[in-house]
Amino acid sequence: MTPIDLQGADPAALIARVQDLEARLQESEETLGAIRRGEVDALVVGGPVEEQRVYTLESADRPYRVLIEQIQEGAVTLALDGTVLYCNRCLAEMLGVPQERVIGHSLRPLVLPEDQRAFDRLFEDAQHGVARRELTLRTPLGGRVPVYMSLSLLRSEEGVTLLCGVLTDLTEQKLRLRELGEANERLLEEIAERERVEDALRQSQKMEAVGQLTGGLAHDFNNLLTGITGSLELLQTRVAQGRIKDVDRYVNAAQGAAKRAAALTHRLLAFSRRQTLDPKPTDVNRLVAGMEELVRRTMGPAVSVEPVAAGGLWTTLVDPSQLENALLNLCINARDAMPGGGKLVIETGNRWLDERAARERELPPGQYVTLCVSDDGTGMPAEVIARAFDPFFTTKPIGMGTGLGLSMIYGFARQSGGQARIYSEVGQGTMICLYLPRHLGEAVELEVLTKLSEAPRARHDETVLVVDDEPTVRMLVAEILEDLGYTAIEAADGAAGLKVLQSDVRIDLLVTDVGLPGGMNGRQVADAARVARPDLKVLFITGYAENAVLSHGHLEAGMHVLTKPFAMDVLAARIRELIASSSG
Repeated sequence: MTPIDLQGADPAALIARVQDLEARLQESEETLGAIRRGEVDALVVGGPVEEQRVYTLESADRPYRVLIEQIQEGAVTLALDGTVLYCNRCLAEMLGVPQERVIGHSLRPLVLPEDQRAFDRLFEDAQHGVARRELTLRTPLGGRVPVYMSLSLLRSEEGVTLLCGVLTDLTEQKLRLRELGEANERLLEEIAERERVEDALRQSQKMEAVGQLTGGLAHDFNNLLTGITGSLELLQTRVAQGRIKDVDRYVNAAQGAAKRAAALTHRLLAFSRRQTLDPKPTDVNRLVAGMEELVRRTMGPAVSVEPVAAGGLWTTLVDPSQLENALLNLCINARDAMPGGGKLVIETGNRWLDERAARERELPPGQYVTLCVSDDGTGMPAEVIARAFDPFFTTKPIGMGTGLGLSMIYGFARQSGGQARIYSEVGQGTMICLYLPRHLGEAVELEVLTKLSEAPRARHDETVLVVDDEPTVRMLVAEILEDLGYTAIEAADGAAGLKVLQSDVRIDLLVTDVGLPGGMNGRQVADAARVARPDLKVLFITGYAENAVLSHGHLEAGMHVLTKPFAMDVLAARIRELIASSSG
């Protein structure tokens, strides 16, 4: 543009020149406005003829360009040398400059130096197809704008080749990702803190459970030991005084306390399902009838006991001794829920469980025998019912209960293939039902315990090897066997027992503890002995069921288990039965 010489200039000429400039300025502003509105199909930028450049959007109609102006993505048209021929308002706002500051200039200087190589590669790739890349643009004020740029080649019908691009502002997305990352870090910290608190809570609950258990066990065992030691001391005193007329009652008292202590250990083992079960086809009606007198004595005069036996009751395959323990525990719990007395009902029944009913009870569909004990006592709130089967949970004061009664019952029911369920409302009483699978077979007669003097005796000079690391147990078993006419050989560990078994000594039966010292347990002794004596009968005696040692209950033929503590007459009967089966 030629400078205006104001000195000596004709005023009229100056006015005309100013008016011309104002007209050109207005024309330029109108042109830019038309560009912004998408109303320009082609723009010729003047200069030398050979340098004239046509900035065009000839391939797009006017409605399309209006649409481009309205979208929330940046849009740009580039010449093959990178010069911006057109950009929409969104791209200009993204960069923080007017559109005219972008049009006619190269886009490359607006790319961060570290991303310019990627921009060049994008530019090259776009001439062969659609290319996409993430870049960072910089604004005149020093800001940064992360964008995702898509660039593709466009050839018009007139032969003009352009590059059309779309730029998506990633600022919000990056911000959200950063916020998400920070939130994720905070969440991980909170999770770690929660886990720490939960670990501390579990440890606290564990210690509380141990306190509840030890307090309850100490209370129960001290009572039992007092009964045992007191009875034995009185027995000793009466014998020393020569007053032996009524000594049987002291013996019976000591034996009764010992049996209750054994039942307590079964409760401990039952909640962890480590007790040994000896399932037999059982008539539950007959079992309840046999327990009725004991239950009535245990309940006391303030509680009335009403058995309700179902006619035609099916048989179930359970350990009758454990079912008796479970029934007695249910009755004791019911009595404790009726401190002022009340009514106790023991009811049996046959139940068909369809898919829905079985699913509600977490059982397979089928036929079940039910044994239900109900009371009209205080009842339980929902939160107590939810925890009632948990080991160590009890509503009794510390030292007054172990919290193992219901957990033992639950463990026994599940171990027997059944289920235990509680139905209760506060103030309306409680009913606890055992669901036991039906067994298709006749019930066996329950064992009637006899006195040791009436136990079956040896018949043909049979020899029994007794392997136990506890001297008292080993001595008692050996003496009883000898009293019954057997030859008893004792061994204190597996190695000593195996040495006898590998000799030529006659051995009709091996009686061995399962847990033995010296690196060889009772099962290993039996297996090694059967290499030389394949028909050897084996009776395992154990304080609890070491499932892994006993092959998870899968014993070979001729192997049986007897759980400690056991009555000596039961041991004698079992030994006679095993030896007779081998000789018969």
